[in-house]
Amino acid sequence: MSLIEEFQQAADRSQKLTKRPTNEELLDLYALFKQATEGDITGDRPIGFDFKALAKYQAWDDKKGMTKEKAMETYIAFMKKLEESYT
Repeated sequence: MSLIEEFQQAADRSQKLTKRPTNEELLDLYALFKQATEGDITGDRPIGFDFKALAKYQAWDDKKGMTKEKAMETYIAFMKKLEESYT
């Protein structure tokens, strides 16, 4: 199985967790997914009181420089840990 196929399967499984991960875990999962699928973040940092958008931006920005392949590998490994805790 290719890395992309394994990543897609892990992304599909993320929707099937029976318990909700912590906000920090969800942000990390989001950031890894975005880094794996889009690469480094672009665009301006959100301003104002949209704290959710700001947290997502910051989490993704923290992954800047990570290759798409490394982000996929990290996402897959992280999902395995989440599945142990939340299924």
